[in-house]
Amino acid sequence: MSARWIPGYTTSGLAHHRLEDALRLLHAEGFNSAVITPDAAHLDPASPHFVADVERTRAVLGELGLVSLVETGSRFLLDPSRKHFPTLLNEPELARQRVRFLRVACDLATQLGANVVSLWSGSCPAEISAEQAWTRLRENLLPLLDDAARQGLSLAFEPEPGMFVQTVAEWHELRDRVGRHQAFKLALDCGHVLATGEGDPAQVIRREFAHCAWIAIEDMRRGVHEHLPFGSGDLDLPAVVQALDETAFAGIVAVELPRDAHRGAAMLKASRAALCAAGASAVFQRRP
Repeated sequence: MSARWIPGYTTSGLAHHRLEDALRLLHAEGFNSAVITPDAAHLDPASPHFVADVERTRAVLGELGLVSLVETGSRFLLDPSRKHFPTLLNEPELARQRVRFLRVACDLATQLGANVVSLWSGSCPAEISAEQAWTRLRENLLPLLDDAARQGLSLAFEPEPGMFVQTVAEWHELRDRVGRHQAFKLALDCGHVLATGEGDPAQVIRREFAHCAWIAIEDMRRGVHEHLPFGSGDLDLPAVVQALDETAFAGIVAVELPRDAHRGAAMLKASRAALCAAGASAVFQRRP
């Protein structure tokens, strides 16, 4: 079966570059998609230049023929002193800040011509029970899912080690709790599967690809949540590439190396080389 997936790179891995420069760099290395994280230096919604920046970014994406999606994992965009705060699990007044940001992200995706917004749960506050956390997550997600569906968007929910929803199995529980909403999809991170001990990433891809809106790919050591360049951890990259090809997954598969943003340009080259050596040359040769 011929490969259909779209190789991409996350802008969090190029956080020290201007966004336009980042897009041009990843395109020059043969990546056909960009996972864009609104952040202090990239499409900050609080910037007075936000509208113009969005228009310019859309133009550059169109010029380069890049597919994109919006990922909402910026660390300190909403609170400068607390990482990934607030979340959908916090008390209502705080959670509304996250909801507002996610609505902005959905509008941004629409303006950029993207059809996916990626998000996660955050950690469970110490003062609430697991069942209260499930309830808050469901109640905050359902209106967002309804709005996303009206906009023609999917919300790709990412299980994240250390967060309340950290495994694919827990994603399935959340999927059931939101009534298997048509807009609710999976953002699968291959490294996270290793970090949480869920099994072999290639096998998880084969099992879950039909639920996936996009897939993140990087190396990682078993049991350790640290995004690593290919060849630095326990990921069987050829097996993952083979699984992607066999399933004919047609979405974005993006390298996610935020901790290597200080050497992002070099990591672009190294990531493409590793993927091609693992059997992914064909997807880099195909341009939109």
